[in-house]
This record gives sequence, structure tokens and C-alpha cells, in this order.
Amino acid sequence: MNSLDSIAALPDGALTSPAARRNAQAILRVLRAHLPAAGSVLEVASGSGEHAVAFSSALPALRWTPSDPSAQARDSIAAWSRTASLPNLQPPLALDAQDPTTWPTGPFDALYCANMTHISPWSATEGLMDLAGRTLRRPGGLLVLYGPYREAEVALAPSNAAFDDSLKSRNPDWGLRDRDAVQTLARAHGLVATLRVRMPAENLMLLFRAA
Repeated sequence: MNSLDSIAALPDGALTSPAARRNAQAILRVLRAHLPAAGSVLEVASGSGEHAVAFSSALPALRWTPSDPSAQARDSIAAWSRTASLPNLQPPLALDAQDPTTWPTGPFDALYCANMTHISPWSATEGLMDLAGRTLRRPGGLLVLYGPYREAEVALAPSNAAFDDSLKSRNPDWGLRDRDAVQTLARAHGLVATLRVRMPAENLMLLFRAA
């Protein structure tokens, strides 16, 4: 599983992420305000699966489909899903943002992706936008991104600067993405930036709508 968080393994095969537990409620408040009352959501790079369980439990009218290219992550998602036993939480997909042969056809009312763009090559973000452009309902389908970003008009927080340096020391293809570059890429796939929400711990939520 591709994560820099301190991950602990539980006896049933589930993984638990302190960061995922900490940020779930703050993210959920934004999702409640902007996701449709009912419909389908594809989560890209679900990691441990704790967000998938928390959000599908809190939003029972939404059919939530988690995904991750990592078999370890998918095993964790499945373990959390067994414990939660939620009728609207679907089995995890082996979706790789860089491999279109793994993508579902949709359509989906929303795509949600947290903490992937900076811990992956830029080609993964390119794939994510292509996937969103292909599978979101039009007009109005929603893409939601969560994580740290660089912004031309906002000084980079020292904690994010140190995090960026750490990412690049692990893999030179990783690193905080420029928000303007992400928005330009989104536009190329028919997605319009509609909202920037400042989140705790120097993170952002970026919302896009399919035109």
C-alpha cells in the first residue's frame, strides 16, 4: 500500500491509519454539503478503507465503490467492509489510475480521491482526470480531491515544505502538486474547478464539476 502514514495491521487483516481517522469527520462535512442526496461514488486510492466505511456509513443513500491498485489495501478494505456490513458499500476494485484497462465504465455521480496526487507520479493525476472525464455523469458530476497542494498566491507552510522534501527524497516523481496545474489538467478533461476548501493540517479540498 502506497502511504507515508504510520499504518498498523489488525488481526483480521485490516489496516488502520491514524491520519484517516483524524481527518474523516472534517472531510465528511464537506462531502455532505456537496455530494448528491443519492447516487454512486467511486473512491480512487482508498488505502486502508477507513474512509470508505466512514463515508458509506454516514451517507447510506450513496452507493460507495472503493478501489486501490494495492492487493494489501484491497484486503484491508474487504476486512473493514466485513466488519461494517454496509449494504451500500461495494467490493473494492483493483483500479490503477495509470492503467485505463483497470477503470470501470461508470457513470458515477462523484469521484473522491484523497492523498494520492502527491504520493504518485504526475501520470497518476493525469490518469485520474482522464478517468473522471470519462466516467462522471454530465453535466454536474463531482470530482473531490483532498490533500496538500502548492498555491501561487499562498506561502507554503513549513510543514508542507518539509513534507514535500521528504516525498522527493523517497521518489523524485512524487511531491506536492501545483493547484493551478491540477486545475488546468482538469479543464482539459471537461472539469471545471468550483470550490477550494481550506482543511485542518494545511490540507485542501478541491472540487470540480463535469461540464
